[in-house]
Amino acid sequence: MNCDTPCPKYEQAMRVLGKKWTCLILRCLLAEPRRFTEISGYIDGLSDRLLSQRLQELEEEGIVQRRVFARRPVVVEYSLSPKGLAFRTVAEAIQLWADEWAEEPVKA
Repeated sequence: MNCDTPCPKYEQAMRVLGKKWTCLILRCLLAEPRRFTEISGYIDGLSDRLLSQRLQELEEEGIVQRRVFARRPVVVEYSLSPKGLAFRTVAEAIQLWADEWAEEPVKA
């Protein structure tokens, strides 16, 4: 990695991944495909409106796949595409860093 000059691809990746909640959504989906309510329950403080917006952005980027099951009621499931599954190594690196350097959040 050459840090002497800016990298447009790195900047684009950070525009996508740097948005609030995005990495937590991806981490949630690394385990298995999930429905909207399961993702919402996984992340405290994330509004349904913002979750919907982030999922749509990730789908447009080709990171998340949306699958609709035609039954009553309609079931929608979100999963990671191959591009999204490649995020696993990034998530693991962030987890290693967090385990060593991040402090435990203070519980209110």
